[in-house]
Amino acid sequence: MYLGIDLGTSGVKAILIDADQRLIGEAASQPLSVARPQKGWSEQDPDLWWGAVCETLDALRLRQPKAMAAVQGIGLSGQMYGATLLDAADRPLRPAILWNDTRSGAECRDLLERVPELGGIVGRKPTPGVTAAKLIWVARHEPEVFAATRMVLLPKDYIRLRLSGERASDMADSSGTMWLDLGRRDWSDRMLDATGLRRDQMPRLHEGTEVTGRLRRDLAARWGMAGQPVIAGGGGDNACGACGAGVIGEGAGTLSLGTSGVLFVANASPRPAGQMAIETLCHAVPDVWHQMSVVLSATSCLTWLSARLKRSPKELVEALGPDPRPPTDLLFAPFLDGCWSPRNDPEIRGAFIGLAHQHDDAALTQAVLQGVAFALRECAEAFRASGTRLERLMAIGGGSQSALWLSMLATALEVELDLPEASELGAAFGAARLAMIAATGAAPPEVLRRPKIRAVVAPSAEHAASYAGAYEDWAGLTRLC
Repeated sequence: MYLGIDLGTSGVKAILIDADQRLIGEAASQPLSVARPQKGWSEQDPDLWWGAVCETLDALRLRQPKAMAAVQGIGLSGQMYGATLLDAADRPLRPAILWNDTRSGAECRDLLERVPELGGIVGRKPTPGVTAAKLIWVARHEPEVFAATRMVLLPKDYIRLRLSGERASDMADSSGTMWLDLGRRDWSDRMLDATGLRRDQMPRLHEGTEVTGRLRRDLAARWGMAGQPVIAGGGGDNACGACGAGVIGEGAGTLSLGTSGVLFVANASPRPAGQMAIETLCHAVPDVWHQMSVVLSATSCLTWLSARLKRSPKELVEALGPDPRPPTDLLFAPFLDGCWSPRNDPEIRGAFIGLAHQHDDAALTQAVLQGVAFALRECAEAFRASGTRLERLMAIGGGSQSALWLSMLATALEVELDLPEASELGAAFGAARLAMIAATGAAPPEVLRRPKIRAVVAPSAEHAASYAGAYEDWAGLTRLC
C-alpha cells in the first residue's frame, strides 16, 4: 500500500492506493483557516497543518486498518511557496507566509536589482508569491525573526520534518522559491546570498521520486503501520497533480481548478518565458521541467460569493444547470488576492463590472465562473506567446466536477479538456504514485501512466465567437481594476 498526503490551503487530503494503483481509502481534514491581518497578507499557523495531517491519518486508520498496516511508502504534496521559518529547535518563529500573499512587491523589485541576471538562474522574474521575496520582507520588517531563522521550509516539508525528523525538500517545490538553479537542479549560492541566507538554512534536495527518510516509529505505531514506511521527495501540489495525471512527457498539460487555477505543461528542458510572468520549474521526476501559470483565486472566488449569498457553492453552480451557456454581460475580475500571472500585478483587486438591477444570484455565479475562465484564457495567451502549443489539457481539481464550468473553460481557452477518473484526487494520487516509485525503485514512466479518461469536453462551436468577444471586453476592462 502507498499513502499520498496533500496539504492544501483549505485542508488536508490523504488517499491509500494498492500495487495496482486502485483507490483503497481516503480521508480529509476539517477546513483550515487563513489569517489575513492586513491587505494582501495571507498566513497560516504551521501547527494547524500538522494537526490536520494527524486528524486525516487517524481517520484513515479507523476506516482502513489493514491497508494502513501495509503501507510501504508515503508521498507528500502541498501548497507551494509558503515561507515556514524555524528556530534552532525546529519551532515556527511566526505564521507561515502563504503562496497567495502579495505584500512583497517592493522586495521583488529589490531582488531583481540585486541579481539582474536572475532570469538565467531561476527561469523567471520575481513575483510576490515566491519565497525569496518573502524572506527579504521578513529581514526588512521583522529583523529579529530573520536573525533567529535557522531553517526555511516549504509547507509540505514542515510536515516531512514532523513525520520523519528530516529537513529535506524536492526539486519541483524548491524551484518555486527562486533559490534553485533551474538548470543545475541545485541551490544557487548567488540567489541565497542576495537574500542574506546560506545553504545550511536550506533543506537537503532530492528528486520527487527519491527516498528522503522514514516515518518515525511512534507515528508508525499511532497509525497502525507494521514497519516504518519510506517517505518520498514528493512535490508541490501542481507537480504532484501532473504526476497523478501522467503528465510528464513533452507538451502534456493540465488545467487545475482548486483554490487557485493553474495551467501546467511539461517540458524536456528548461524553457524560460522571458518577460512573461510564467514560471519555469523542475518537475517532480528527474530530467523533466515544466511551465506553469497561476490564477491566485479560482474556486476561492466561488467560496467568497457563497459566503455573501448564504448559499453553498454547490447549490449556486447546480442552479445554473450543466448545459453550455452564452457568456453573460456581467463581467467579474477574479483578482481577490491580486494577479500573479501573467500580469504580475499584486495591487489589482477583484470587481463586478456592469452590475445592474436584473443581475440575480445566477448572474453573479455565472460571472464568477466566467471571470476565472477568462483569467485562465489570459494565461493561455501568454503560454502561446512564449511558443508553447495548447491543444488539449487534462482537467483536475475540485472545480473540474462542474460540467458548466468546464464548458466555459474549454470554449474560452479553445482547447479540449480530458477528464480523468478520480480527478478530484489528483495531487494526493500523484503523491501516492511518487511514494510507490520511491518504495519499489520502479521507473517513473511505468508508474506515472495516463489515467483512464471518463469524458472529453470540447469547446462550444455555438458560443465560440461570443466568448472570444466577451474575453476581449473582459481583458480591456479588467486592466482598469
